[in-house]
Amino acid sequence: MLTFNIRGENIEVTDAIRDYVEKRISKLEKYFDNNVKAIAHINLKVYQNKTAKVEVTIPLPYLTLRAEETSPDLYASVDLVTDKLERQIRKYKTKVNRKSREKGYKNLDFSTETSESDKPAEGSELEVVRTKRVSLKPMDTEEAVLQMDMLGHDFFIYEDAESDGISIVYRRNDGRYGLIEADDAE
Repeated sequence: MLTFNIRGENIEVTDAIRDYVEKRISKLEKYFDNNVKAIAHINLKVYQNKTAKVEVTIPLPYLTLRAEETSPDLYASVDLVTDKLERQIRKYKTKVNRKSREKGYKNLDFSTETSESDKPAEGSELEVVRTKRVSLKPMDTEEAVLQMDMLGHDFFIYEDAESDGISIVYRRNDGRYGLIEADDAE
């Protein structure tokens, strides 16, 4: 079940806008398990040149969906971002189902726990302005690259399903991908 956190920048979020956004984003619930409870964080921005940007982030236990879209019409931006999120979900589910069939998994456990803290580290010369804790999900490199691309990040940390080690995929300056595998320090 999705709950909504809708914010507006340079725009008042009217009941009509809120209803439209909730109606469109709620259509994504058909892809989720019935017991999934998530908060859809939606930012609506209107710029001086009269373009409207819609950003949606939906952190799920096994995946973080994120999309943004800019167009001259706010409602069109909502439609476009919803379509983009739906494509991400379908792509992810297809890939996971294919991988699970190939590897013979019967039941995939997607449980992860993410928490964030904005407390700066005390007593250090370099100031840490944000700390993010993640529980790593076992996956292969291809799935990690997909997750990284869906999040729009330049790197992604995961547990390698074959080696049980910690790995990092990253986007190189030439557009290709790199892989860092951690060795056991013994």
